[in-house]
Amino acid sequence: MTCYSVLAVTPTKEDWIPGYLAPALEIMTKHGGKYIARTTDHEQVEGDAQPAALRIIIEWPSKAAALAFVNDPDYAPHLKARTEGSTSSHFIIEGKDDLA
Repeated sequence: MTCYSVLAVTPTKEDWIPGYLAPALEIMTKHGGKYIARTTDHEQVEGDAQPAALRIIIEWPSKAAALAFVNDPDYAPHLKARTEGSTSSHFIIEGKDDLA
């Protein structure tokens, strides 16, 4: 089942970013992921303010693929750099409608 990663990222320092982008893309692609959106152009229209500099949506072929990316040993140092150099949240969402 198709699955999506939805991230909100606000860098608190920027030194990690140049070394993150290419390796993260390569590892994500290895696990079947592709960017749907990676943008600073977003607007919150409901709920309590949840500011973020960057919103990211990644499509995965399955939840297993998304988790394989997150847990890939090659990604570990890049994940550490991102989480130490930003305020981030990451949700994995299955592409299904439980209310239908």
